[in-house]
Formats: sequence, structure tokens, C-alpha cells
Amino acid sequence: MNISEDTFKSWSQGPSQTESDKCTNAETAVKKAIRADNNLGNLDISVFAQGSYRARTNVRQKSDVDICVRYNGSFYPQYPEGAAGKNYGNSDGTFPFSDFKNLVQVALENYFGKDGVTRGNKAFEIHENSYRIGTDVVPTFEHRRYTGEKNADGTDRIIRGVAFKPDSGNLIKNFPQQTYDNGVKRNDETGRKHKRVIRILKRLRGKMLDENIAAAGPAASFLIECLVWNADLAAFSKDNYTAILRHIIANVWNQTRNEEDCKKWVEVNRLKWLFRSSQPWTYKQANDFMHAAWNYIGYK
Repeated sequence: MNISEDTFKSWSQGPSQTESDKCTNAETAVKKAIRADNNLGNLDISVFAQGSYRARTNVRQKSDVDICVRYNGSFYPQYPEGAAGKNYGNSDGTFPFSDFKNLVQVALENYFGKDGVTRGNKAFEIHENSYRIGTDVVPTFEHRRYTGEKNADGTDRIIRGVAFKPDSGNLIKNFPQQTYDNGVKRNDETGRKHKRVIRILKRLRGKMLDENIAAAGPAASFLIECLVWNADLAAFSKDNYTAILRHIIANVWNQTRNEEDCKKWVEVNRLKWLFRSSQPWTYKQANDFMHAAWNYIGYK
């Protein structure tokens, strides 16, 4: 073994209090920036944390803060086959998403300064400073997936998430609340081991990146969370992290050797397929990462 159980225990822990405070400061600052803006302050906007920071699967010295700025006055719909907006009393909106993103940019630059904000294809990066960690701010509209079913009270059953259009590329839909809720439930089911194992694998990936191990590159933070989510739950009954990781890595590696075995794997939200052409990763990349992780740890 190249990595001890004590190291795994250390890696399983969340960020220090100082880093957690910096994450909270970043979230608070973005909320203030939106509220202070003359154009956005009076709109129906929700500002909330999402991703690994909210889920507490971020890791020491690699913490990130992902903040969603969602305008609730417009939405991107997804209707059942054969249906359209008119079937649900919906009409096209008049507030283009590109306009909303531009307004968010102005609000952030006014608050943080133009040198403190970088516009990316999907999100704005708020640069780190001594009291605030680096932050990605994602402007979104609401996303509504109409299921074609009815609730008990006769209303249409709608699955709600967020959606946005990158500066280049197709519409992206996410379900941050469902991701958070399912992660909390799984963590409770596994005696709080689920999130700790995710942190260990993220720290492991960081070490592999530092040593230029190519297979670690495509293994994005959220992909790691989803791989652990889809792994055999029996792994979490093991007595220590060395055994749990051995089981998970072997299980995920075996299940991602061919496309058919992991074809029905899903994201943690259970609303999006994990391996489809729209995703930025492939089952082969997941398999390569697990193979490299096995060898890096030194399992036999």
C-alpha cells in the first residue's frame, strides 16, 4: 500500500474552519452584489449555493464555491412528446437569457470591480482574495420538466431545476436541489461515509494531477461524486476506508469496462443520465481514472 488508512482518514475531512468561512464570505458577497444592483435588486431572483460547497464534499485546499443566480420570472420548459406550451397555458418569454447574463455581469463588476470578475462561457469567476475564496457565479433561468402526469390536487406534475445557455453551445439543464437532497439521504444511509469517501477520491485525484497522471484530468469533481453514487452500496459496510475504497474502485472499474454495464447510470439527482453524448466525460475516462487510482493507492 502506498497510502495509509490514517491518510485516508485525514483526506475524508472537510475544509478547515478558516476555509469554510471564506466560502461563506464568498456566497454572502454575491448575494449582496445582486441585491445592490439597480436593475436586478427588484427582480424575482434567487441566489443560492450549489455543487460541492453546498453538499460539503469540497476538500481542503481545493475548495470551490458555485453560486447560482436564478431569475424566476422566466423558465426553460421541457414538455412531453407531442405537447407544447399552449397545452399548459404557457407563452414565450420576452426577457432573453443573454440580457439577464449581461445584467449579472454588470452587477458583479460594479460590486467586485472589473478586475475582480472574469466572464467565462458558462459562469463568471469572482477572483479569490484574503477573506473570500474563488467563486463561480452561474446565471440561470428556472427549468421546468413537465412529466405529463397530475398531482393529487389535479395540477400538472413538474420537476423543477435550472437551465442556462452558455455564450457558445447548447442549453444546459441541472437539478441542484435534487442533487443535494439525494446526496444527504445517501450520506445518512451509509453512516455518513458517502461524502467522506467522495472527499478521499477528490484528494486522491488532486495528488494524481500534481504528479501529471493523465487519467486524473477528465475525472471532474461532479463525475467523482456520481461514480461513488452509482457504486455498490455494500462497500460502505466495510470496516475502514482502505477496504471501502478498494471495493468501490474495483466495482466502478468493472462496471465501466463496457458501455452496456453502465448505460443506465445516473447523476446524483437521478434525473440525468451519467454517460451520454451531452456530458463532458465518457465511461472510458471514468474507467481509466479508477484503474489509475487503484495503481496509485497500491492495491494488489
